[in-house]
Amino acid sequence: MKSNKKIHFEISERKILLRVFDVFFVLGALYLVGGIFNFSYFYITPSNFYWTLVLGLYLLFFGTVFEAYNLQVASNQFQMIRSVTITASTTVLFYLLTPILTPTLPNNRIQILYFYLAVLLALLIWRLLYQVFFASYRFEKKVLLVCDHEAVYDLVSGLQNADPHYKIVGYVATDTKEDYVNTALTIPSVNTLHLESFVKQNGISEVVIATEKTEAITVTLYNKLLLLLENGFVIREYIQVYESLTQRIPVQFVARDFYRYFPFSRSNQNQLYLIIVRFLEIAVSLVGIVAGFLVVPFLVIGNAIGNQGNLFYTQQRVGRNGEVFRIIKFRTMVKNAEQHGAVFATANDTRVTPFGKFLRKTRIDEIPQFINILLGHMAVIGPRPERPVFVEEIAAVMPFYQTRHVVKPGLTGWAQVNYAYGDSINDSLIKLQYDLYYIKHRSIFLDINIVIKTISTVLFYRGQ
Repeated sequence: MKSNKKIHFEISERKILLRVFDVFFVLGALYLVGGIFNFSYFYITPSNFYWTLVLGLYLLFFGTVFEAYNLQVASNQFQMIRSVTITASTTVLFYLLTPILTPTLPNNRIQILYFYLAVLLALLIWRLLYQVFFASYRFEKKVLLVCDHEAVYDLVSGLQNADPHYKIVGYVATDTKEDYVNTALTIPSVNTLHLESFVKQNGISEVVIATEKTEAITVTLYNKLLLLLENGFVIREYIQVYESLTQRIPVQFVARDFYRYFPFSRSNQNQLYLIIVRFLEIAVSLVGIVAGFLVVPFLVIGNAIGNQGNLFYTQQRVGRNGEVFRIIKFRTMVKNAEQHGAVFATANDTRVTPFGKFLRKTRIDEIPQFINILLGHMAVIGPRPERPVFVEEIAAVMPFYQTRHVVKPGLTGWAQVNYAYGDSINDSLIKLQYDLYYIKHRSIFLDINIVIKTISTVLFYRGQ
């Protein structure tokens, strides 16, 4: 059986494509500028290859910090131009200011202008080409879903919201409710007997199985799926697809046999990894505490004017293995903010003072937590610690919520850098999905990714 399957770039492939061609276009532009103009500041020879290496590393690092490799940003023209301009400007600035690793500053200032324009225009041209050719719907992946009637809407939304190029064009129902109608759906239900012809006519690239009931897969459907598999079609399980697209674990679709779906990362028991991480945490916390002492005089003045309460405040939070500790923060709310009992903080909480809002947006309010890190109550990276009363409330209605406590809570985490402020159970569910993903995939590379994204959060003033 043959099909008219189209080319599709996975999320990871598109990010690699952006990184590789960023460097390629920049180096190509500098080579052309060197040949056309009297440009001698940057040139590539075997004896100074490290100049090229440093430029590439600067470009990739600052591109990551300023979200140039965020696919939503890369596909939006305004956000792309902003991100590329900041990335190019910062890369050139750092390159010029590190002459030990880079060429000596030129005497002719026009050389600096040539260098900056070459980097900026090369990135802009490549990103515009990416938007026209690679971010278009010509490269969408067409998918067939196998699931129950009632679940199809949520399943489709979960996948297509993560990647708009991942298009589900039909579904095969595994239950017997032939008269079931969902007016919100725009995709057709496919009869099992017509499965082969539908796959061929619509250029299906992948079949996703989204049912845990083995009895729901009839003998006829099983044989049809087996035939597709034998003819080279990819058949995947929904949990696996959702996790790879969203970098979250869909706990709402997972049975209570959770070890099957998210076995804990080996790094959680890797003593070398844990020792290295703890050493780095102590070093970072000491630096953070020193930085905190430097800003305290300014905060005392701002707190006296804007908050009119004690500068520091402590609060009970749940840590690793459910142990309760007292977290330390700078005050951001009015005095007696919870005189009527604990309340979830909201996005525009009226209890937060204007000065407190500034502290939250810049994450300055969390500097005292370096003391908690030094004492071992917290880690630099991990799920954010929650209050005991809210832990009990959320855990009562949300499976796996207590699973967050198998690792230390963190100053920053995968949920914090990927999801905006939330004040509802649904928001808590999404944050839990990110937290469980971190627990499952915890590694030094994911930790570095979180640190870089945290820098972006602070620089773009997106604190909570």
